[in-house]
Amino acid sequence: EAQSVVSECKDQGSKIKCRLETKDLWDKFHDLGTEMIITKTGRRMFPTVRVSFTDLDPSARYCVLMDIVAVDSKRYRYAYHRSSWLVAGKADPPLPARLHLHPDSPFTGEHLLKQTVSFEKVKLTNNMLDKNGH
Repeated sequence: EAQSVVSECKDQGSKIKCRLETKDLWDKFHDLGTEMIITKTGRRMFPTVRVSFTDLDPSARYCVLMDIVAVDSKRYRYAYHRSSWLVAGKADPPLPARLHLHPDSPFTGEHLLKQTVSFEKVKLTNNMLDKNGH
């Protein structure tokens, strides 16, 4: 159970927990080394990011945001003959953060305690001028 906690933060002395609901599926994709081809028009993420929350104040209001960041400063290419990813140099400089605010935000704590939040409409793009993609 503790492995599925994505993030913990302190809010006025209480610990808020965010749990990735589809963690088993994400783990399977990670184990297989699955990749996703990204286009200028954008692609919806699969698997979808679905999260739930605990330890919220039911009467407070919360905004739910998602940020996608690089895991390191390297560029990779896939070597088909080895069936593995190889370092292919330095990555481009990181772009400014582009947080994705869930369109139903802000939520009440009561609402977030009862339902899973899905980022099913998030699109990933390699078009830096696209204001809607990430």
